[in-house]
Amino acid sequence: MSCKTVLASKVSASFRDQIKKDIKERDIHPKLVGFLANEDPAAMKYAEWTAKTCAETGVDFELRKVSKLELEEKITEANEDASVNGIMVYYPVFGGKQDLYLQSCVSELKDVEGLCHKFVHNVYHNIRYMDKEETMKCIIPCTPLAIVKILEFIGAYNPVIPYGNRLYGRTIAVINRSEIVGRPLAAMLANDGAKVYSVDINGIQLFTRGTGIHLKAHKVEDTDATLEQVIPQCDVVITGVPTPKYKLPTSLLKDGVIAINFSSFANFEDDVKTRASIFVPSVGKVTVAMLERNLLRLYDYQNNLTEKNKQ
Repeated sequence: MSCKTVLASKVSASFRDQIKKDIKERDIHPKLVGFLANEDPAAMKYAEWTAKTCAETGVDFELRKVSKLELEEKITEANEDASVNGIMVYYPVFGGKQDLYLQSCVSELKDVEGLCHKFVHNVYHNIRYMDKEETMKCIIPCTPLAIVKILEFIGAYNPVIPYGNRLYGRTIAVINRSEIVGRPLAAMLANDGAKVYSVDINGIQLFTRGTGIHLKAHKVEDTDATLEQVIPQCDVVITGVPTPKYKLPTSLLKDGVIAINFSSFANFEDDVKTRASIFVPSVGKVTVAMLERNLLRLYDYQNNLTEKNKQ
């Protein structure tokens, strides 16, 4: 079987071109501030990508290196600074609940990563707008959104089926259940009609679309299933295990599978292409494009609210 390798640079190209065009034609200078409060190699690499992509598209990017203990105060200052349109934090900082707290310290009108409580709540409950008038679309976490855009690009979504159910009939595994990527991604894919196995070290959960009065919220069930039982069923396998030691056995993959890796490490074995029909080795450049896309959206929300307040 021949396997097609799809690079993140190719998927992100049209988004980057559109962002660059919008910024130039509108003659605007949206400002993004990134906070780096760790020495994590993946976070530092992500910061490099962000700076490079922003320079190419015309976004004003400023990386602020701060200590962990002053980070909350610095986020608050950026929230109150009208010249800052978007804020992001390179995680992990402390890890665990303290990082969840920091995510919600970022103002929702500046949260380009879509990680504050309101946006995460809206993802889980399939609420797609910030306001009752449905004029302001929700900001969606960047990496999950990037993976959805990649799946759309490679044709995993069925455009014939009505919007919101275009993954109907697809079985997907997401090997990572972090609150930053894995869990919101599983929820988003289930909200679009897929049957999703969410895998982490504590076990496997099944995410499916809600029904009846619970149609908006996806349904989650604990299962006794093993990786060996689940992976061979899946049309799409998405990995994001943050360690170089983890390798998903190629022997478990079904022929023709779509394999996507969003970890900064290679989670698939070297022979993954013997089973996969499409292989996406990384998603970072699409994530940064989604970050900029979110920034432009927030820039417009902030300026529209300013205009309303003047009236």
